Amino acid sequence: MGEVRSPVTAHGEGEAGILRCFGQQLRLLRTSRGLTRAELGAKLSYGEDMVTSVELGRRIPKPEFIERADAVLEAGGLLAVMKEEVARARYPSFFRDAAQLEAEAVELHVYANQAVPGLLQTEAYARAVFDARRPLLDERVISERVEARIARQEIFDRQPLPTISFVIEEALLRRPIGGWGVWRGQLEEISLRGRSRNVEIQVMPTAVSEHAALAGPFTLLETARGQRIAYVEVQKESRLLLERSSVREHEEQYGILRAQALTPRESLQLFEMLLGER
Repeated sequence: MGEVRSPVTAHGEGEAGILRCFGQQLRLLRTSRGLTRAELGAKLSYGEDMVTSVELGRRIPKPEFIERADAVLEAGGLLAVMKEEVARARYPSFFRDAAQLEAEAVELHVYANQAVPGLLQTEAYARAVFDARRPLLDERVISERVEARIARQEIFDRQPLPTISFVIEEALLRRPIGGWGVWRGQLEEISLRGRSRNVEIQVMPTAVSEHAALAGPFTLLETARGQRIAYVEVQKESRLLLERSSVREHEEQYGILRAQALTPRESLQLFEMLLGER
């Protein structure tokens, strides 16, 4: 198979099934132990409302909630084994497969021309991005998506360190999403990440006359098994490209794009200049 296309489904349809299943398991275990929701919440150091929301599939429990519940209810791993699937529910359905591959990648290369890449976003910038979505997202969904986006950034500190690079359009660095305070914090975060040993960030100047990736943003990944994959996404529709010829096309584009962009050192100097303007 050369391509995996993620289906476009109703918002939350996929995650709802996973969360309902987990919630039902939690409720069955709780009632079998003769505990009320309030009593279980007290044992887990959470409120009754939280337990209720999780049992009804309305909230995505954090890993620590699942681990505590498994231990308190003596579930023998029945709840803990669902931790990974529940965590995947934090992401929109079209991104879940890519999120799993990203978390395990030994190499990751990102070209961005719409917004600062999620892996580089601050919490404030991410929230501003989700706040701007239309149709409007529910506040609970925004909070969960922001939390999930920040959690993805654990890849920067994973051992052994993966090789990560970004090519970002200059226009994105001049668009103050969330306001100037959020924008400044975001620019400082990018500059800081760009100084990490395993991360290289390059800016594609707006003024350049040649551009190898006018077709849009994409991500290149390499797994620990040596498989090379390209991921493309637009308007809630995504594709994982597995066929070597398709992946090679994106690799060629990215290689030329890096040659056309500012060097990592020049890019850091641009960040400093932009920060000095405000």
